[in-house]
Amino acid sequence: MRLAFMGTPDFALPTLKALVGAQDHEVVSVITQSDKPKGRGRLLQAPPVKQYAMEKGILVLQPERLRENREIYQALEQAHLDAVIVVAYGKMIPADMLAIPEFGFINVHASLLPSFRGAAPINRAILAGCTETGVSIMQIDSGMDSGPVYLQAVLPIDENDDALSVSKKLSELGARKLMETLSSLAQGSISPQPQDHEQATLAPMLKKEEGEIDWEDDPVRIHNMIRAFVPWPCAYTSMGSKTLKILAASYSREDHDLTKGTLIKDGQDLKIACSRGFILPHVVQVEGKKAMESRAFSCGLHDSHMVLGTGGRP
Repeated sequence: MRLAFMGTPDFALPTLKALVGAQDHEVVSVITQSDKPKGRGRLLQAPPVKQYAMEKGILVLQPERLRENREIYQALEQAHLDAVIVVAYGKMIPADMLAIPEFGFINVHASLLPSFRGAAPINRAILAGCTETGVSIMQIDSGMDSGPVYLQAVLPIDENDDALSVSKKLSELGARKLMETLSSLAQGSISPQPQDHEQATLAPMLKKEEGEIDWEDDPVRIHNMIRAFVPWPCAYTSMGSKTLKILAASYSREDHDLTKGTLIKDGQDLKIACSRGFILPHVVQVEGKKAMESRAFSCGLHDSHMVLGTGGRP
C-alpha cells in the first residue's frame, strides 16, 4: 500500500518502523507535530517520529494546524494514497480530510474501544485499577475515537506495570495488529465494525493537579496514581516547602493509628501512612534534585518521622 503516516512520540515508532521495513508498503510522507523546546537549555528538539523519518529519507511535514491547511490537503491528494496511518499524532483530523485516501485514516488506539476514548487511555486505565487493556485498530471518523473497529488485542496489566511499561508493550502490540489489518484490507477480507457508543468511557488529557496525593486515600488508589502518572505529572506531595514526587512504589495493607501522610524511616527503607495501609516508596525525587532510590534518599533525612502534605484532589 501507498501510505502517509501521522504520529509524534515514541509510542508511534514501532508502527512506523514496521511499515518502513515492509516490502508491500511504501511510506511516502510523515506528518508530525512541531519541534518543541526541551531540557534546561530549552533547545528545540525534533519529535521521535521526525528523527526516524529523516534518518530514512522520508518527507516530513510539520503543520501548525490541519484545518483549512491547503498545503497538507494538496500533499495528501497528490500522493494518491491508499491510507493514512495515525498513531498518537496528538491533534484531531478535520472531517473533510478523512475521505482523501481510498481506505481513509486508520488509527492505532491504546485501549479496548469503546472504553477510554481520548488523549490518555493508558493512564486512565491504570488509574481506574484495570487489570487489562489493549489496542484497537480503528477507522477514524469525525468523532473522538468513535469510528468503527477493524481489530482488537488484549494486554494484561500487571500490578507492577506503570504507564511507561504498558505504553511500550501496547506500542509493539499495536504495530503488529496494524500490519495484520493492512494485510487483510489488501485481501478484502476485513471490514470495520461499529462501536457500542452506549458503553463508551472517556480518557481526558491529564492535568498536573491530578497528581497531588491525598493521604486519606487507601494504598491501592495511591499506588495506582503513582503507576498511572509517570512520566507526567507524577504522583506528588509536599515535604516542607518542597515537592516530593514518588516515581515508583509498592504498598501494604495494615491498620495503624498514625496521622495520614506520616513519612517513617524504617531502617534504610521508607513508608508513608495512608488509610488502612502504607505506601512503600522505591524511587523518589525532591524538587530541584534528580530522582533517586528511596534508600539513598533516606540517608539524607534527619528526622525518623515527618508529616507530608495531605493534598486533596480537585
